[in-house]
Amino acid sequence: MSAPYSAQRWIVGRVVPVVLLVLLLVVPASLVGVAGPLTGVRPQPPGPRPSVAVRVNTAPPAPFGATPSDPAAIISSVNRSVVDINSTLGLRNARAAGTGVVLTGTGLVLTNNHVVAGATSITGRAVANGRTYHASVVGYDRSHDIAVIQLANATGLPRLAVADSSSVTVGDSVVAVGNAGGAGGTPTAVTGSVTALDRSITAQEPDGGVQQLTGLIQVAADIRSGDSGGPLVDRSGRLVGINTAASIEEQGQATGGTGFAIPSNTAVGVAQQIMAGTASPTIHIGPTALLGVAAADAEGQVAGVMVTGVIFGSPAERAGVGAGDIIRSVDGRPVGSARELTSVLDTHHPGDRVRITWTDQAGQAVAATVTLAVGPAG
Repeated sequence: MSAPYSAQRWIVGRVVPVVLLVLLLVVPASLVGVAGPLTGVRPQPPGPRPSVAVRVNTAPPAPFGATPSDPAAIISSVNRSVVDINSTLGLRNARAAGTGVVLTGTGLVLTNNHVVAGATSITGRAVANGRTYHASVVGYDRSHDIAVIQLANATGLPRLAVADSSSVTVGDSVVAVGNAGGAGGTPTAVTGSVTALDRSITAQEPDGGVQQLTGLIQVAADIRSGDSGGPLVDRSGRLVGINTAASIEEQGQATGGTGFAIPSNTAVGVAQQIMAGTASPTIHIGPTALLGVAAADAEGQVAGVMVTGVIFGSPAERAGVGAGDIIRSVDGRPVGSARELTSVLDTHHPGDRVRITWTDQAGQAVAATVTLAVGPAG
């Protein structure tokens, strides 16, 4: 099974006051954590880094300041290429909201992977025509936090002009647009400026999962929860980045609106590979394959992946895998960590038959061939 959840923390790649960095996704707190993660903890990157905790940035949007171009005109133009995305996270019994950017008139939409990760149902509301469409995941790249979804039967949607993000410089004026608070309707927008380039963070999701991201644009703009996947545009209204994360101080005080965006060159480049159906070690095309185990790195003398839970009726459960067992290999490939298990399963699709080996709680070696099922997205 491929799932994005784990248990680590966002980290900023420089010494700063303790701040709270959060992926800009709305997940109702009362619904989070009903069901457990389906893969295990991803290891922290090597080397000392200042550690930070995480919570949602609820600071109100900053008012528009004076910019060389008319912010109202920029927003009016950009809004037409924005999509409000709502996901049902079936295995967690939760709902999530984020934002997307129209890539094609026929409804291919660019967003963050974490906006749709774990989703069993996705809808997208195109701001241009007010219509809500059922959506499916075309593909995703977890390592770059990028996904492409398809709005069913969409036509005539306006695309957003894309700028060369390598030309972005510190001090450039920007506007961040998105579905702040998951409210839907007319997108919100805040102005700001680029404060740093090529930033690295280790990303924490609302339920504690993490992901390391590099090469980000750092901005001074009060982007908020729900803005994930939304456009960061320049003074001409051209896409320069995809809004991904923001921060506040640990005590809940605003930090002045520090945000992070994936550069447009990176985001659109990954999206183009997905649209072309080009899989890679990091890009998965099509539905996600489900083995059906919650997992963590094994500790002790037996190398492998510790099974911490099994989904009823899943391929793993039908094969006899149980909590406490240690998975040793999948499809002939040894798995020494939960991250490796996810990586191996990412190379497969629903319907693939794979052989798994494991050591049960009695210490006996067991093997079985299973047919992978359809799992939640991303």
